[in-house]
Amino acid sequence: MASYFLRRLLMAIPVMFFVALFVFLLLRLTPGDPAQAIAGDQATPAQLAAIRENLGLDKPLAGQFATWLGGMAQGDFGHSLISQRPVLEMIGQRIGPTLALAVMAMIFTVVISLPLGVLAAWRHGGMVDRFVMALSVVGFSVPIFVIGYVLIAVFAVDLKWFPVQGYKPLAEGFGQFLHRILLPGLALSFFYIALVSRMTRASMLEVLREDYVRTARAKGLGERIVLFRHALRNAAIPILTVVGTGFAMMVSGVVVTETVFNIPGLGRLVVDGVLARDYPLIQAIILLTAGTYVLINLLIDLSYALSDPRIRYQ
Repeated sequence: MASYFLRRLLMAIPVMFFVALFVFLLLRLTPGDPAQAIAGDQATPAQLAAIRENLGLDKPLAGQFATWLGGMAQGDFGHSLISQRPVLEMIGQRIGPTLALAVMAMIFTVVISLPLGVLAAWRHGGMVDRFVMALSVVGFSVPIFVIGYVLIAVFAVDLKWFPVQGYKPLAEGFGQFLHRILLPGLALSFFYIALVSRMTRASMLEVLREDYVRTARAKGLGERIVLFRHALRNAAIPILTVVGTGFAMMVSGVVVTETVFNIPGLGRLVVDGVLARDYPLIQAIILLTAGTYVLINLLIDLSYALSDPRIRYQ
């Protein structure tokens, strides 16, 4: 198993390199000039040239890329072109709300979608099954910002159960933190509840037709034990894959949710960096997102290795 995991880990190195190269070239080749964003519209060509020289933007692209990679190898992702602050410091200040939002959304997803998917497969063709399929269609079709505004209108404006917008860190009290993160977490999880419940339903339908499930029922085991201890356990690998990649998608796709609920996370920071053409900031956030995907895929591969004896005993 160690050799299997090591191979997967080594495969991540060229993936991250090509992601870094693609992001670097994409930002450099798209229209826009950071020097212009810093100096303003009234800047003279001499002032713009001085700013580019000071930021190192006057060097050839290969030299800029090599300098950036060398800095990253030493743990230095550079400084923001606009604020001149270290990029990792800026990300560190904003990553907490984003992770809290993603974790809350994932809790909603797992707690709601797994039972719904299991019940839909158990009552295939019944009312629960039709409800789950209808929920999936709605979850896939309705944009997150619409769901967010509907939740705000119902639970914040009409019922006044939650605040309309804002975020409180966990350090200021768990109650305040939970009170403000529940509604955006539910809005972000809506799509993933539809996705995971549908995947759970499909996987369970396949497993429930297997001989060992009929054997377990013939032995007189309770239906709950058959569903959750035997069937769900064997249907878990594709569900785990969707849940893992879904968490990475949540971390990288919170821009709309953070904007609707005014949460100061990475999504808002990305928008600010794109508008300001802040190359080091955008590059670092995208690499962080790619690294999250790679890490989660490695963990999923490790779960495969632990569950498959053909891999575990290599």
